[in-house]
Amino acid sequence: MLVPYEALSQLPSETLDSLMREYLLTQVEDGSFANLGEEEILAALAQCRQALKQGKLLVEYSEEDESIAIRHHDQVAKAQD
Repeated sequence: MLVPYEALSQLPSETLDSLMREYLLTQVEDGSFANLGEEEILAALAQCRQALKQGKLLVEYSEEDESIAIRHHDQVAKAQD
């Protein structure tokens, strides 16, 4: 089930930031932000938030395993085909 951005914007900012950080961690090769400064992390979070607003990234809730994840819209489209 896809979660609309409007619903995400009603979450506490810390919750959405945590979800975005988790997504960004999966995008970093070594799996950590250890080599990034706070400024780079904040810039990445802003880019992620913008991509969510634009629909380039989508939030998907899996009822089957009760998990939530951010996915690129291409990944979601392929999974639904």
